[in-house]
Amino acid sequence: MNADQIVRMIMRLFMRKAINQGVNVASRRGKPAEEMTPAERQQARQARQSAKRARQAARMMRRLR
Repeated sequence: MNADQIVRMIMRLFMRKAINQGVNVASRRGKPAEEMTPAERQQARQARQSAKRARQAARMMRRLR
């Protein structure tokens, strides 16, 4: 393994961590429940349920492989 490959591997590692942090920060944005209208609360609840189902499906697919 030459020096260029090592540098690229380390840069990818740091970039992945930085991008993940950015996504995590962006996903936490939103209004507190007290400031939401009932329709917004329902939409947020449905989004959480959909995300939960997607995570469960991804776990199941990983188990099947």
